[in-house]
Amino acid sequence: MTVNLLDFDASRLNAFLAERGEKPFRAKQLLRWIHHFGEDDFGKMTDIAKTTREKLAAEAIVAPPRLLTEQASSDGTRKWLLDVGTGNGIETVFIPEDDRGTLCVSSQVGCALDCTFCSTGRQGFNRNLSTAEIIGQLWWANRALGRDPKGERIVSNVVMMGMGEPLANFDNVVAALRLMLDDHAYGLSRRRVTLSTSGLVPAMDRLREACPVALAVSLHAPNDPLRDEIVPINKKYPLKELMAACLRYLEKAPRDFVTFEYVMLDGVNDTLLHAEQLIALVRDVPCKFNLIPFNPFPNSGYQRSQPEAIRRFRDRLIEAGYVVTVRKTRGDDIDAACGQLAGQVKDKTKRTLRLAAAEQTTHTIRLSRETRP
Repeated sequence: MTVNLLDFDASRLNAFLAERGEKPFRAKQLLRWIHHFGEDDFGKMTDIAKTTREKLAAEAIVAPPRLLTEQASSDGTRKWLLDVGTGNGIETVFIPEDDRGTLCVSSQVGCALDCTFCSTGRQGFNRNLSTAEIIGQLWWANRALGRDPKGERIVSNVVMMGMGEPLANFDNVVAALRLMLDDHAYGLSRRRVTLSTSGLVPAMDRLREACPVALAVSLHAPNDPLRDEIVPINKKYPLKELMAACLRYLEKAPRDFVTFEYVMLDGVNDTLLHAEQLIALVRDVPCKFNLIPFNPFPNSGYQRSQPEAIRRFRDRLIEAGYVVTVRKTRGDDIDAACGQLAGQVKDKTKRTLRLAAAEQTTHTIRLSRETRP
């Protein structure tokens, strides 16, 4: 059976080679060739013994997801749709900035959490991505983007903020994170790798022990009733439990703060009362805020907060002593902005069918009312 070596972090690669009588240093060589140099042809790995290369070629491959389409935004953002089989596609986004290049990586085909303002969630859920499909996005981006004039990689930061809830695919995500951090692979620092979660509390505790990286929490509401409505996982792990988990995570985190992400929804969560509730909620948690103007998609039911409402909300948080950024809308002309990633999802949850049925019922009721005498 042929194995994909992109599925193996250092420990699994060591075990794979040891079973074939190879010495431990071979794993470091392979990691460098596959991940540092982006090589997928064993024949070109010239410092590895020919007999070893022949064994590898007979039993293994280096196979990232296949490119389906690529789009470039007017602001330099690039989006790749990658084939993960059986009619499914995942989206990966590269965001260039003056001081860094950030890759937004997906962890699932779709998402099972059903946050009401997220286009990815509206697509339903098919399956978890394998380690190879997760790390393959970074492998692909490095090959596609090349290096800068100094020979440095263009991708300097990775955020696990693409399609899916990373902590719902814990084992495969952690294996991919370890490759991102491995000096023989991508060599990124823990401060330059950020995982964003909607608040799976037990998995946050597991991540703290297994592979703590920078943490972002998709908060989006300052009280339980509202968060229950727009981020349904809150019904299982309410805000008091989530705040306690954030404090526990910071005991081993590479940064001394949590970033709270907060999408700004017009008339839903953007008033000064909401800002006051948010300040009270996080008073014991060292944190920063990233306010995200809502990125519209068809039939979302939401509108982006008005600029003045965002400014008032931001200023109140700053007045309370917090660092606050308002995320720039990047790549929205190619549907690559936050909350817009949809890919191609063969929905196993039937969520898309239920939504279509509900929309059809609403449309029928509306027509009935409009045609009454």
